[in-house]
Amino acid sequence: MSDRTPPPNWFESGGKAYAAFRPDYPDALVAYLGEIAPDQGLAVDVGCGTGQLTALLAQHFRKVVGIDPSAEQLANASQHPLVEYAQAHAESLPLPDGCASLVVAAQAAHWFDLPRFYREVRRIARKPAALALVGYGAPRFEEGSLQSRFARFYEHEIGPFWPPERRLVDQGYATIDFPFPEFAPPLLSIQRRWDLNQVLGYFSTWSAVKRAVLAGKVEIIQSFQDDLRSLWQREDEAKSICWPIMIRAGAIE
Repeated sequence: MSDRTPPPNWFESGGKAYAAFRPDYPDALVAYLGEIAPDQGLAVDVGCGTGQLTALLAQHFRKVVGIDPSAEQLANASQHPLVEYAQAHAESLPLPDGCASLVVAAQAAHWFDLPRFYREVRRIARKPAALALVGYGAPRFEEGSLQSRFARFYEHEIGPFWPPERRLVDQGYATIDFPFPEFAPPLLSIQRRWDLNQVLGYFSTWSAVKRAVLAGKVEIIQSFQDDLRSLWQREDEAKSICWPIMIRAGAIE
């Protein structure tokens, strides 16, 4: 077993697990978000979780506010002198009218009440401003045997435990309601080389995994873990994984 990363605890994977195991976004995405904003004043990251994107936005904006309803997520958020965090829901943002140059939601918009969120976006936007809904889809393993076993787990074994909103992610946000004049986004992806425990830790943060555990279906997860361990052979060996990035971005006029 790798001595670099402890194995995941399938029964307890909150904010600390998110901070440790969720992949960071690439610099190219952060640069794009900086480019579509009319200025580098205030960026607001809604549904920021533990701040994987929030702190990166400080490279391009003079101030960043990360907002999330979970106190546990915020307690584990990335810190930066230009970043502030607030606990609130996406549908009731604790910000004044006309303050934000960029509003972004990363791996979060599919959970929102979108009409109410969009009303808040229009309220806090310093028009003309920019809105971006971003996220990443299911990972793809470079090795065929790992990808085949993962596909079976994702589509057939853990699939029934995903909430309905997951379909929006699987569709790359192509069908999500987005009533704004759109920008043409770049094609981007997250590329990582991870060892086995990093991969298993990432899977432990999935809401579907948590739902399966609560339903008493731990054997599904344990079988997947055992199969990956057998296919991986050397658990400390880093293997290539890719997540496609999805972007819906547009102007708030």
